Amino acid sequence: MLSAKSLFQEIHDNDESFRLFCSIAASGEAQGGWENGRIAALVPESQRGLAPKIVRHGADEDKHGRIFTALLRKRGLEPGEVPEDTDYTMLLEGLGIGLAHEKLRADESLSERDILTYLAHSRVTEQRAAEEMIMLRKIFGDHPDLGRAVKMISNDEDNHLAYCHEELLRLAREGHGRAIQAVLRECALAEIRVYRDVSLAVMGRMGTILGWSRLKAGLLALGIHGRYVYERLGGWRRMVSLRMPERRDALGGRTGPEPGPAPEFA
Repeated sequence: MLSAKSLFQEIHDNDESFRLFCSIAASGEAQGGWENGRIAALVPESQRGLAPKIVRHGADEDKHGRIFTALLRKRGLEPGEVPEDTDYTMLLEGLGIGLAHEKLRADESLSERDILTYLAHSRVTEQRAAEEMIMLRKIFGDHPDLGRAVKMISNDEDNHLAYCHEELLRLAREGHGRAIQAVLRECALAEIRVYRDVSLAVMGRMGTILGWSRLKAGLLALGIHGRYVYERLGGWRRMVSLRMPERRDALGGRTGPEPGPAPEFA
């Protein structure tokens, strides 16, 4: 039976496929850690209250990268090179989504619009990350080696997503609602394309490593395309809705009074 559980179990049980999976994950998390670190350093004065939360976000991403690397080394493996067509973060940047690395490498303070862009981009990508970790937690939550790791990362991703909701709603109350929705929509529509392309590239390489039949590889590719069609027809809207989260001040560092009622965007 072709299921997410059987698929990821097969990937886990083979050293080379597990190396590829963890290498891609570790690279993406490390990249996120660097990006958040630079954003925290460049936050404009008007948004300085966000800096500790962005630092915490970046520290979590760095921690996740170390966790995936540690999982590899526990099996006597070293991280491998990440193929360009599986580099989710850089492919999004190539489409102009999020803040360009050239801007982050400079020493000029970011603008409020840049912070809005960062938070909108994070809200979309953290939605994907949170959903993927929920899936992995269901599959490997009781695993002796992976269980603790996936539960820890999943909890962090839920915190990151809650933080993005809360801060974007704060900016919406300050009059940025229309801009936020425009950037969220642009990010979401780009993200679902990149996620499709990266998924096809990753599964193509997994199929080569694991010797999948043409039928099995074709069915997986069909499933990836089917998910993209669902998301393009309306599933992307879950990535742009904003609601006050149950986890308030998830990354700590509240600098002002408890906010009043906020608008919700569906």
